[in-house]
Amino acid sequence: MDKITLFDDSAYRGSLLPFTFTRPVAEIRVGILTIREKWEKHFSTDCTYYTQDYLREKFPLPDGESLFVNGGLCPDQGLVSAIKTLKPDQALWKEGILLASPVDNPKNFNFDNVKESKTAIEYEGDFTLIHKNWHIFQHNALELRKDFVLITTNRKSIGIQDPHTIVYNPEMIFVEEGADIKAAVLNAENGPIYIGKDAQVQEGALIKGPFALCEGSTVNMGAKMRGDSTIGPHSKVGGEVANSVIFGYSNKGHDGFIGNTIIGEWCNLGADTNTSNLKNNYAPVKIWDYTKGGFTNTGLQFCGLMMGDHSKCGINTMFNTGTVIGVGANIFGDGFPRNFIPSFSWGGASGFTTFQIRKFSETAMKVMERRGKSFDDKERQIIQKVFDTSRPYRIWDKEV
Repeated sequence: MDKITLFDDSAYRGSLLPFTFTRPVAEIRVGILTIREKWEKHFSTDCTYYTQDYLREKFPLPDGESLFVNGGLCPDQGLVSAIKTLKPDQALWKEGILLASPVDNPKNFNFDNVKESKTAIEYEGDFTLIHKNWHIFQHNALELRKDFVLITTNRKSIGIQDPHTIVYNPEMIFVEEGADIKAAVLNAENGPIYIGKDAQVQEGALIKGPFALCEGSTVNMGAKMRGDSTIGPHSKVGGEVANSVIFGYSNKGHDGFIGNTIIGEWCNLGADTNTSNLKNNYAPVKIWDYTKGGFTNTGLQFCGLMMGDHSKCGINTMFNTGTVIGVGANIFGDGFPRNFIPSFSWGGASGFTTFQIRKFSETAMKVMERRGKSFDDKERQIIQKVFDTSRPYRIWDKEV
């Protein structure tokens, strides 16, 4: 089939909140590319989505027959080959997880229909499935290496023109057209470094691979990128970053540390914002799980901050280990705020009120207009839905 539809698996979508409040699972960035972009490159076709109803105006359903693929599934050659051989009456499974199936009518798609009407083919290989929000940073280094090969094979890097930039293992560094690198240190001995189109690496920056700086993004002067991280597109980053992913159009432009952290789109971290990614007693980190309405054990010793789209924090903000922040929150003040901050919260350690949707929208319009984007009706409807569905988590009733 020529059409690929990436479906949200209802069994896992909730565990990827707050990031799936505002996007289908396949729009999550892990490695250099989003999951959708990976499948588009493997199949040389555009992908559509099967997602939540309130997201469909922005991410529409396909028409007619389509090959449905699990939206949290990161492709590799083995998976792609197995999926391409599927017949119309077959479905590919792995230990109860639906991986892919041809579908005649996307509007009638559901797991029960697939189970009843399709011959089950059990996939024998291994795969990477993003079905917990911490999987994004946990699998980022592996996916970055895979994406580097996918993007750069049979292509030529423009190289590093600046004589004052120090480079280690230059054959594992790929620089796109328009990128500008000045007096930096790039070390690709432990993994590849990808510098996207029109990206900037400013003077004194230290970058250790694997690392991706996506299109139009900037590593500021003196920044320390400690590897296993992805920045961008169209983001600015400074200070110290380790094993973290910034989806795009977000800024962490100043000093301060983030580690084992995921930052959504349209976020801003004030100067000297710091995240803890390790508990003082070295115990496994527990984080908020929307599917259970409580905290869940990640089993990880290192886990930092999960920040949903359009959230912001003021200067000198301190986040405790395993903090989860929803969409459209504004955090400020001294002390450590709580480690679960609902969407559209306004405040900090001293307490929260609700960030009015009207005031939020005014800020979002200004932020997006600066980047040539529009906070249009589609975006407003999504934000309104998130505001309404997240209301039960906001136990206060005052508004600002």
